[in-house]
Amino acid sequence: MKAIFDDRQRRHDPQFRLLDGKIIENPDRPARVDVLLDGVARAGCALTPTQDHGIAPISALHTPRYIDFLRTIHARRSALVGDLPEVVPSRTCPDRSMNYSYDTEALMAFHNADTSCPISAQSWEAIYWSAQTAVTGAKALLSGDKTAYALCRPSGHHAYAEVAGGFCFLNNSGIAAEQLRQAGHRPAILDIDVHHGNGTQAIFYDRDDVLTVSLHVDPAQFYPFFAGAACETGQGRGAGFNLNLPLARGQGDADYLATLDRALAHIDAFGAS
Repeated sequence: MKAIFDDRQRRHDPQFRLLDGKIIENPDRPARVDVLLDGVARAGCALTPTQDHGIAPISALHTPRYIDFLRTIHARRSALVGDLPEVVPSRTCPDRSMNYSYDTEALMAFHNADTSCPISAQSWEAIYWSAQTAVTGAKALLSGDKTAYALCRPSGHHAYAEVAGGFCFLNNSGIAAEQLRQAGHRPAILDIDVHHGNGTQAIFYDRDDVLTVSLHVDPAQFYPFFAGAACETGQGRGAGFNLNLPLARGQGDADYLATLDRALAHIDAFGAS
C-alpha cells in the first residue's frame, strides 16, 4: 500500500494546552508522526512524497475568510501585541450568525471552538501540507491505486468549514472526499476515531453525495458532547446520509465489531465508489 507524508507537517508544534484550569503539555506534538511512520515502515508500505495541488481543494470545503485567518492571524496578532510564540483565543463566539468582526481578537474567538488549536508562525505550513497529503491520497486512488494511506497531521475531523477545534484546522478527510466526488465518484467517510467527527458531519450534513459514518464513544459521555447522537441523520437533501453509531465507554470487541459490520453494510448500500 502507498503511504503519503510530507515532513513539513512537523512544523506545527503547540507548546501547551489548558485543561481543568491547568497548563499542560499539548498532546498534538510532532513526535506523534514518528509513531505512525514506524507503523508505516513495519507494514512495509512504500512512502510517497506529498504533491502540491494548490489552494483550490482546500477552498472547495473551507471559506475564504477562514483560510485567510489560518494563514495570517499569527502575524497580524503579533504586530499588535508583540511577537508571540503562538496565538490562542481567550474566548469563543457563542453565536456565529451574528456580526463578523475583523478585529484579531474577535477572529480568534470566531474561528476557534476551543483553546486546543494554537497557531504559531509555522502552523499554516504544516496545516497546508497536511491537507495536501490528503489530496495526494485521493489523487492516488483516482490514478488507479486501490488503497492509499495519507498520514495527515494536524488531523482534521473536528474542523468545520470555518472553525478549528479539537486539534484540527482543515478537514482532511472531507477535502479528500470532495476531490473524489468532483471526479464522479460516490465517496463515503468512515470515521473510527474514539471521538465523533463533528466537523465532518457538519460539512456534509445537508448533502446526499458524500456519506458520513462514525463509530465513537457516546457524546453524552465524551468529547465533542454536542454532536454525534444516533438521531442526527442529516437534513434536507442530506437526510439519511449521516449515520452515527455511538458506543458506551468500555464496550467490548464483539459489540464494536458488530457495530462496524453495520457501518460497512450501510456504506455498501450507499454504493460508495
